[in-house]
Amino acid sequence: MKCVLFYHAFSSCWNNGHAHFLRGIARELQKLGHDVVVYEPADGWSRLNAIRDGGEQTLVEAARLVPLIDVRSYDLPFDLDEALDGADLVLVHEWNSPDLIARIGSRRAQGAPFTLLFHDTHHRAVTAPEELESFDLDGFDGVLAFGNVLREIYLKLGWASRAFTWHEAADTELYRPLPHIQPRQDVVWIGNWGDEERSVELYRYLIEPVASLGLSGRIYGVRYPQSAIAAIAAAGMEYGGWLPAHRVPAALAAARLTIHVPRGPYARSLPGIPTIRMFEAMACGIPIVSAPWEDVEELFAPGTYLRVRDGDQMKAALHMLLHEPDLASATADAGHSHVLEHHTCRRRALELLAIANGIRGSRHAPAAPLCRESAS
Repeated sequence: MKCVLFYHAFSSCWNNGHAHFLRGIARELQKLGHDVVVYEPADGWSRLNAIRDGGEQTLVEAARLVPLIDVRSYDLPFDLDEALDGADLVLVHEWNSPDLIARIGSRRAQGAPFTLLFHDTHHRAVTAPEELESFDLDGFDGVLAFGNVLREIYLKLGWASRAFTWHEAADTELYRPLPHIQPRQDVVWIGNWGDEERSVELYRYLIEPVASLGLSGRIYGVRYPQSAIAAIAAAGMEYGGWLPAHRVPAALAAARLTIHVPRGPYARSLPGIPTIRMFEAMACGIPIVSAPWEDVEELFAPGTYLRVRDGDQMKAALHMLLHEPDLASATADAGHSHVLEHHTCRRRALELLAIANGIRGSRHAPAAPLCRESAS
């Protein structure tokens, strides 16, 4: 089967925490015997910022992670018919331009034989619904939503006739324990500051507890204002700037624990959707303490991480993990085992293929009879 994937950014993870999940899916599809072609715009903002912050070398390193994947950068306009030629499955990520989304949907509506899915991994459905309303999804066979609550929004608002829950996961070929690296810090946190979506939470559940306990730590990410960088330094931590996804496992291995701080829109309006860092950190075998969020879909089993309700509980949880090695080890082991069993890119690739096969099967199913003949 030929899989054609359209992403705003595949080679770059700058302010794009989903990049390596997408790379992992592409690699797993290829390992399952499918041809995979990825299209991304040459002038995408993530790619250009990655070059600015890390130089071309970071993109070269990222390309080595998917050596057998055909990645094609394009400038608009480009030959869409050529790109779609022979495609069996087409995925279009929601950060593509509305024009490109509409053009691909039009090809499907006009009878193109591929299965076409729209992939949503963001909170715009609740924070900027007018942006999603502008997308023409009429030609799409369905939507892949990274949480049940997002799936229900698509169906309730009539943005799609079919929507499927397709959670993110860890690419365990990259995200894995690195026992040869000895921890040097107490805490590591990896994530972007964003648009003030969790600034209060980052102070309450990360910066202030670390400062109060006198812990050491490093914070990585982009779009941090100077006030936040100053607060990080005042708390006794280091700010490491952008950390490309392929360097994350080593950063996690160099710390004793990490903290999960979901963005506000997810915690308040899209319950049940964790950040992808939960999957990745568990895959790397590091214990996690999470700021408040509701695991309404029961993605994670009890004991796979510690949950807190406020800043005081966060301080207590951090202290326990750092001073009770058996608890820290048990938590890390439970999370690691759970991710390997339930939340890998291989598993998600198989789920994707099952969704696509189901759609194709429904197309060719014989029509139900309008009435049933009475028995004689």
